[in-house]
Amino acid sequence: MGRSLAQAYPSAATTFAAADRVLGYSLSRLCWEGPEAELNQTLHTQPALLTHSVAVWRAFLEGHPGFEPRCVAGHSLGEFSALVAAGALEYEAALALVRERARLMTRAGDTAPGGMAAILNLEPAVMAEVCREAAQATGEVVVVANDNCPGQIVISGGAAGLERAMALARERGARRAVRLAVSIAAHSPLMKSVAEEFAQAVRRAPITVARVPLVGNTSAEPISAVADLQAELSAQLTSPVRWTESVQRVQSLGVVSFIELGSKDVLAGLVRRILPEVSATSLGTPED
Repeated sequence: MGRSLAQAYPSAATTFAAADRVLGYSLSRLCWEGPEAELNQTLHTQPALLTHSVAVWRAFLEGHPGFEPRCVAGHSLGEFSALVAAGALEYEAALALVRERARLMTRAGDTAPGGMAAILNLEPAVMAEVCREAAQATGEVVVVANDNCPGQIVISGGAAGLERAMALARERGARRAVRLAVSIAAHSPLMKSVAEEFAQAVRRAPITVARVPLVGNTSAEPISAVADLQAELSAQLTSPVRWTESVQRVQSLGVVSFIELGSKDVLAGLVRRILPEVSATSLGTPED
C-alpha cells in the first residue's frame, strides 16, 4: 500500500516519513510489508488511509502544480484528507486527529459492540423503516449509516438489531444483505459515548477556513467556515454519510470530472452509479 508511490514521488515518500514520525512507529513499513491483520486494525487503518490519500494528492500536484479543485468531498474518514487538499487542515495535524478518532472509535466499539451490514437493491426510505422495525423488535440500535449510491445502503448497530434488519430487508426484496468485516458500529448512536471527547479534539485542532468548499457527509452542502467544518467532523461520528446527495450536490456546483485519491476505486464506482454522465477517475499508483 503506497510503496511504489513513495519510490516514484519524493512528496509521497515525505508523506509516509512524516506519518512514521508523528505516530511514533513505522506506519510505512506496516503499509508496505504488513502483517495485513495488524494493518486492518482500526488504530492503524485510519491513519494509513489518510496517509496514502495525501501521498497520492501530493504526487498528483507534482505533475499538476497550481491545480485547484472546484470543491472537495470525502466519504467518512475521507473528509480528513479532503480538508488537507482544501487547505483547511495541515497533514500532520490531520494525522494526529485521525489517530485520536481511531482510538476513540475503538473504545466505543469495546463499550458498545456492534457492526455494519450492506444492503443491496432497497430504497433509503424502505431501509429507514426496516431499521426502525428491527430496533423496536430487538431493543437494539440499528440505523442507516451510509447511503452510498442508488441500490447500496449500509446499516449500523448492535448484532441482534443488524440480524433482524437484514432478515426484514430480504423479506422486502433486498438482492443481498451481508455483514461487513468490522466490529464497530460507525456512524450510529453507538459512537455517542466518545462523541464529546472527539468534538473537543476537533475544536483543539488547527482548522482554518477552506480555500475551496467541502461538501459535507452529514449535510450534503458546501461548507468552508471553521465552525462549520468543526461541526461536520464532530457530527459524522454518529450521523449517516449522505454520499448520494453529496455527489449530486458536487455536480450542482458545476463539476463534471471527479478524481478519487486513495488506495482503491470504490468511490469512483459509486460516483458513476450516481451520475452516469460524469467522468470519474481513480488515482492511487504511479501508473494511475
